[in-house]
Amino acid sequence: MGDFYQNGRVTTLHNFRTRTLEDLEDSLVGFSKKCPMTLILPSLFSELKGSALENIINEISKVSYLDEIIIGLDRADEKEFEYAKKFFSRLPQRHHILWNDGPRLKELDARLKERKIAPKEMGKGRNAWYCIGYALASGRAKAIALHDCDILTYDRWLLARLLYPIVNPDLHYIFCKGYYFRTTEQRLSGRVTRLLIGPLLKTLKTFFGAIEYLEYLDSFRYALAGNIYTAGEEFLANPMQTPFVPSWKRIMSAEPGFTDQLFEAVQLDNA
Repeated sequence: MGDFYQNGRVTTLHNFRTRTLEDLEDSLVGFSKKCPMTLILPSLFSELKGSALENIINEISKVSYLDEIIIGLDRADEKEFEYAKKFFSRLPQRHHILWNDGPRLKELDARLKERKIAPKEMGKGRNAWYCIGYALASGRAKAIALHDCDILTYDRWLLARLLYPIVNPDLHYIFCKGYYFRTTEQRLSGRVTRLLIGPLLKTLKTFFGAIEYLEYLDSFRYALAGNIYTAGEEFLANPMQTPFVPSWKRIMSAEPGFTDQLFEAVQLDNA
């Protein structure tokens, strides 16, 4: 039986497969003329040695509607960074790598830490955050997509369906989060969402009432558990403040020219 349930204020866009991938990509090529698209890939160096990222890069290499690809590279020394540059050089699109463990980006991060406005936790969130800062500095993108680098079943459908609702001018969406139904013939997965996150959000709503941020999180079919855990800690500490990492607007206000320096550092690293 088909599942066409709509949950809360966030629309669920179901995959009816009424169009071919080629048709969808042709539309995206047309939209890209007025809406340049950037893809962000937050990656650990170890993922360059796995089969998932190898396939992802092969698939992305066939995509003609992307204007730019930004790769955030974590846990890489200088030799591994040079390896990464060669690894991603097969991409025909404009691309740059943020070497997060390199001296230039570590120096910039230290400046923000001194002012207590840097992301607090190491990991994918911080990696993606700096990639978004670079995208802002680049000024090329009007739409940004981001996905993991360890998706074993990746194909071009995923990227096309992620971007299409955002760039189609007739749909008027500003944010799209992909998910997949976590089930196989042998097991029903998604236990963290079903048994922890869902009940936790409902409990928080019971205690704190109709707070817009909680309604927003509870509207996703599969919310990201790791992000909700961190956000939940901050929310409990201050229920009236939306728990996000520092906005880039705040960074640019506190450190004028920071994004330009970030852009320059990445360009020098990739030279």
